[in-house]
Amino acid sequence: MSDRILVVDDDPDILQFVQMNLELDGFLVETVQSGREAIERANENPPDLMLLDIMMPETDGLTVLRRLRSDPPTASIPVIMLTARSLAEDRVKGLDLGADDYITKPFDLDELVARVRTVMRRSQQMRDLSPLTGLPGNFRISDALESRLAAGREIAVVHADLDNFKAFNDHYGFLRGDTVIKFTARILTNAAKVTEDGDVFVGHVGGDDFVAIVPAEDLKVYCDTVVTTFDDGILDFYDTAEALQGYIEVTDRRGERHAYPICSLSMGVATNENREIASEWEASSIASEMKEVAKSVPGTNYQVDRRT
Repeated sequence: MSDRILVVDDDPDILQFVQMNLELDGFLVETVQSGREAIERANENPPDLMLLDIMMPETDGLTVLRRLRSDPPTASIPVIMLTARSLAEDRVKGLDLGADDYITKPFDLDELVARVRTVMRRSQQMRDLSPLTGLPGNFRISDALESRLAAGREIAVVHADLDNFKAFNDHYGFLRGDTVIKFTARILTNAAKVTEDGDVFVGHVGGDDFVAIVPAEDLKVYCDTVVTTFDDGILDFYDTAEALQGYIEVTDRRGERHAYPICSLSMGVATNENREIASEWEASSIASEMKEVAKSVPGTNYQVDRRT
């Protein structure tokens, strides 16, 4: 599906010129001639990117940008400002308000298209990053898996999941829970340093689930490092008395108290070292299956699919 661009300018000739050329490059293009229309259109159906003229009567581009950034449904729309102004202070105002890029009129068409593609690519990458951990999300995890399998590389796919995390979150609150999520992301990322060439991809599926893609020959050293460093650091997030006793007590909805052990990390591993894995979906399925096996074993551990 083509990316959709909303072009906002009070000059109909510029609108027609930009629309025609962007459509030739494969984009879907809509045009409006006023800032008020731009805000309405963006709220009705947010575009993938907006080209916004700064100098328009009534509602100017900076006002439009300010309104977009203050409204959650439109706050993340990538915006490139178009203007005849070339003063640095005007560019600074737009960038301070959240513009993604700035191009002055008259502009070179090839440069405009290049900037559009660059901003869209950067925006897509940012949308697929976890705001909590900064790690890539599902889209890039799938792409990394697919590309490595297509290249015929021997890899291990590690699906890591925290145990007893909900109890920890309920007991200590979500802010301390977030620190454990970030700690886990850091452990999985830093473990790449012990591998042969550091060629490890780590992604955040969501919540307390992570995926690491590791060269098959580095699997053991990677997972052993994760196990050791996770267990060495997790107690720091518990109050001292509860860390010493080795569990926390959480009251359920019926008022009954339950003891939950210290958080651990269960890792299920799929590898194409001994069997063919045809797709990223198959790799994910096997890793998830092995993660459930790991969860049946107390403490931080990893379980590798050994089937041929």
